[in-house]
Amino acid sequence: MDVKNREIIIYAVIIIVGLFLSQHLNVVISGSMEPVLYRGDIVGIEKTNFLGFSEFDPYDVKVGDIVVYNGVWFPGPIIHRVINVSEVNGTKLFIIKGDHNPVKDPYPVKPDQIVARVITIGDHPFIIPKIGYITIYLKGFWYQLLGINEEY
Repeated sequence: MDVKNREIIIYAVIIIVGLFLSQHLNVVISGSMEPVLYRGDIVGIEKTNFLGFSEFDPYDVKVGDIVVYNGVWFPGPIIHRVINVSEVNGTKLFIIKGDHNPVKDPYPVKPDQIVARVITIGDHPFIIPKIGYITIYLKGFWYQLLGINEEY
């Protein structure tokens, strides 16, 4: 194999690995999970559906897990901790709360609203500190440029 073909293969592998990793990282946009997660941190996640593959079953989420879910009360994904699991009329429901928030999130969460779970190593979430500020800044810059009124 000549040098040119080897370089092309190396670049292709780097791009594929980069795309895979970027789909498994999520930026924390608020301080609601302090002191565990801070605004601007990036967390490693496992998804309920990644290219048709289930990396975990949202029905297996337990108290203490930090999940990413689509709330009916907020326009973007929410990263908070499960504080209680119950069943109402045969439907599993999760009560979720930000560690720094004084009250739980306003609505119970169904398993199909959970899109990811934060990866933990031991009892600690996988975090890349503060690098997410780049994304937060760029998103805010583009929103201002386009006249979109969102807070990030």
